[in-house]
Amino acid sequence: MFLRKYEELVVNIHPFEKRGVGGRQLLAVCGEQKLRKILTRMLDESRFLSPHGIRSLSCWHLDHPYEFDVSGNRYVVQYWPAESQNGMFGGNSNWRGPVWFPINLLIIRALIQLYMYYGESFKVDCPTGSGNQMNLFQVAQEICRRLVSIFLRRPDGTRPVYGGIRKFQTDPYWRDLILYYEYFHGDNGAGLGASHQTGWTGTVARLVQLLHADAAKVLEAGIQAVAHDPSQLTGIES
Repeated sequence: MFLRKYEELVVNIHPFEKRGVGGRQLLAVCGEQKLRKILTRMLDESRFLSPHGIRSLSCWHLDHPYEFDVSGNRYVVQYWPAESQNGMFGGNSNWRGPVWFPINLLIIRALIQLYMYYGESFKVDCPTGSGNQMNLFQVAQEICRRLVSIFLRRPDGTRPVYGGIRKFQTDPYWRDLILYYEYFHGDNGAGLGASHQTGWTGTVARLVQLLHADAAKVLEAGIQAVAHDPSQLTGIES
């Protein structure tokens, strides 16, 4: 009744009456066309997709800062991958470009919800322009993989989380005592802000589980199908 009465309000959102996988319905602002445009931008490695997760601000704004005037004052919002370089927003740098777990978690959950509706039929390039087609569950897992890589050893034995701190990278008494930082460098994954931030960053353990979840079971049973069995964590490099 509401949809018929207020057609002008719903014409530009996802058609609520259209059924997806398993007869599911989707209540979303973005229809398929808009969603594809958003994902094209979000999964672009020259913009939001970093080697270690989704940036909070596109790195395109490094060379193309957003500028605006308020009461005769000129303000500039520019991409900074690490700490804030001025006191705007109280010096808070979460929104200037670092990788921030809460935002990534919301994106991952949304991708899984969308996968449960669209299933295997909806695929996008990940990364954008790579020609590597993924469904939305695989995209969610790829973001998880990049976030988890913050804490894993690279071939040279170092971990992105410790950046250029030599003691934490090489000292046998420190190198395996992993700190959960508040947010992470938007280009190299180095830990920034508060530590030990065991709240939202500690959810990386759940992301490891998601990497080993069965996509078919998720499509059938929903988000509850994500593994809770610790035995599925075997084989993960520490």
